[in-house]
Parts: sequence; C-alpha cells; structure tokens
Amino acid sequence: MTDINRRSVVKGGVPVRGSTTGQPIMVLFDLLSRRWAMGILWNLASEPRTFRDLQARCGLASPSVLNTRLKELREVGLIKNGEGGYELTATGRELFAHLEPLGDWAMEWVPTL
Repeated sequence: MTDINRRSVVKGGVPVRGSTTGQPIMVLFDLLSRRWAMGILWNLASEPRTFRDLQARCGLASPSVLNTRLKELREVGLIKNGEGGYELTATGRELFAHLEPLGDWAMEWVPTL
C-alpha cells in the first residue's frame, strides 16, 4: 500500500491519485472519488441526517466505510455534526452548489452514451 492510499486527510501540494504535485482540483477529485463520499454529500444537501439514516440511504456502504468517509469529510470541513445529525458546513454547501449543475449535466449526458 502506498503512502497516497494510506492517507485519510487530503492536503494541497501533497501527491494524490492522478497528481504528483497535489494540484487543488486533483486533491478535491481524489477526495470525492472515494467510496460513498459523493453519496454522503448528495444525501446531506437537502437536510441533516443521522448515521442510521445515511446508512439506509447508502445501503451498500458498510458501517466502517461510512464512518471513515464521514470522518474524512469532517476533517476537511465539508460536513459537521449538528443537532439533527450530520450536515453540510457552509463550505460543503458551497461545494454542492458547484457539483449540482454537474449532476444535472450528467443526467442529460448519460442517455447519449
């Protein structure tokens, strides 16, 4: 296992999958490409959710993977523990505002494949 695969927290300027220089966009893509990261963000976009609710919505995610991903997303400031469960931070909401149009674009693109 390489150092890139073992690192749980992403940092700019540090090598990630696909980038030896750790360019910010590649750091973001590395984080978002981890199992269930996007699913968690998408499920938290509308409202806070408890661990059990997220687990039900991410049905194929094991509890350990879900816990790991939640920890990583908290450590980089995209989600937090709120009164109603896990929720997006202001930074997480800003990121989602950029991702949502890509989701819309993908919905139109996939049928053309």
